[in-house]
Amino acid sequence: MSRPVSLGIDLGTSELKAILMDLDGQVLAHAGVRLSVSRRHSGWSEQAPEDWWQACLQALTQLRGHAAFAHVACIGLSGQMHGAVLLGADNRVLYPAILWDDSRAIAEAEQLGATFADVTGSLPMAGLTAPKLLWLQQHEPAVFKAIDCVLSPKDYLRLRLSGERISEMSDAAGTLWLDVARREWFVPMLRATGLTLEQMPRLVEGGAASAGLTVDGLGLPASVVIAGGGGDNPVAAVGIGAINAGDGFITLGTSAAIVAITDHAAGNPASAVHSFCHALPDRWYTMGAMLAGASCLRWVTRLTGMPDEQTLLDQVQAQLPMGQPVPLDTPLFLPYLAGERTPHNDPLLRGGFMSLGHDCTPALLGYAVMEGVGFGLLDALHAVESAGANLGACALVGGGARSEYWAQLLANILQREVFTLHGSELSACIGAAKLGFMAIGQGEPLLAAGMSVKARYKPDSALEVNLHARYSMFQGLLPAAQGLSPASMEATGASSSQY
Repeated sequence: MSRPVSLGIDLGTSELKAILMDLDGQVLAHAGVRLSVSRRHSGWSEQAPEDWWQACLQALTQLRGHAAFAHVACIGLSGQMHGAVLLGADNRVLYPAILWDDSRAIAEAEQLGATFADVTGSLPMAGLTAPKLLWLQQHEPAVFKAIDCVLSPKDYLRLRLSGERISEMSDAAGTLWLDVARREWFVPMLRATGLTLEQMPRLVEGGAASAGLTVDGLGLPASVVIAGGGGDNPVAAVGIGAINAGDGFITLGTSAAIVAITDHAAGNPASAVHSFCHALPDRWYTMGAMLAGASCLRWVTRLTGMPDEQTLLDQVQAQLPMGQPVPLDTPLFLPYLAGERTPHNDPLLRGGFMSLGHDCTPALLGYAVMEGVGFGLLDALHAVESAGANLGACALVGGGARSEYWAQLLANILQREVFTLHGSELSACIGAAKLGFMAIGQGEPLLAAGMSVKARYKPDSALEVNLHARYSMFQGLLPAAQGLSPASMEATGASSSQY
């Protein structure tokens, strides 16, 4: 009898990825399909759930030619968190999915207040799911009235695969509707957003069997079991082996985050630090989140007209070699291109450069962006530590991990060893595949196996004073940036035409 294969699917914001993995943890094949985001209005961020399903079908078509596809026994799901998929009674999608970086619900987040933050693990923020539903209630009442169920993004794929409305603890924790310590829906917060328990999906743990495959035409055996799965960060943690209290990692993708695994719910809502459920039972994680991470480097690459990010990185290395202190008048960058969560909780905060001169080059701007993201992560690290989490050496995952320069710069800024991993760009897919094996009672040794270390970067103590001085200047720019927010300008009358 052939050994089972697990299909791991990760629904990202910019790409859906899928892999086939065996019980030895070997990735046998992988596929990817790009996705786009709709921004109909300033601050809005949406996707069509049907596009996710079509991307999933395309990825499965790519994998279908591999011999291992016929031996798939289980499916694990991972996906972008905090999105709102609104279903009618017939499972029809009622409205575009409102994504994690959508800021339309700022007023509604403030309206919800901090009353339940200690239970839900986070302050209400525009990017989380619950405020979005309050916005819909107030601005799209007909849509809101028709809602029969609210799903997270990856759970919509489960619905299409199985016909079942099911979620799991880690994605549910990111909605603000979960009691994160008890790992069950929290009715008072549901009521605060005009919803009922009956409109929530059934909950399972990430490695539990959640449903069976019912859709035809995929070329998969009818006996395939679908695991609970999880949100992208906790499932990536499973992928890299960050499963025990004290483990930690840095994600540097479209967004960025500092994540520390804990054995209890431990957040600091006042500093916009999240406490969410891990994708594994009896585990949680504390997270400081940035809304813009490696996307800042993509942005400055386009801004400077560079053909690609590597070309810009090569110029940075040539002009500002790693190991040498940068001049203190090198430009500084505030990385708030999409607002910020930890520790500022301000979706209207915006980024910017300071200390530009006629001699400024693309390389200097590229360095400033990488350093600014690093300083933002240092802010998040301080906030995470304020919640009582301890973080030692950190794995670095996500697209930003491809840059050795950036990895060393982060080690210098955070004053911690940073290490990269082979295959970390597929960490969420691999974690999803591991959860798939758990759902059929196999693959337990894979959980602690982690991934092999690609490179280690230790902090350079000779640069500590220089970077500390620049970090102090970076922090000093925050009040000016906050003063330029629309709310601040309205309060001071700066938006009027008077002189």
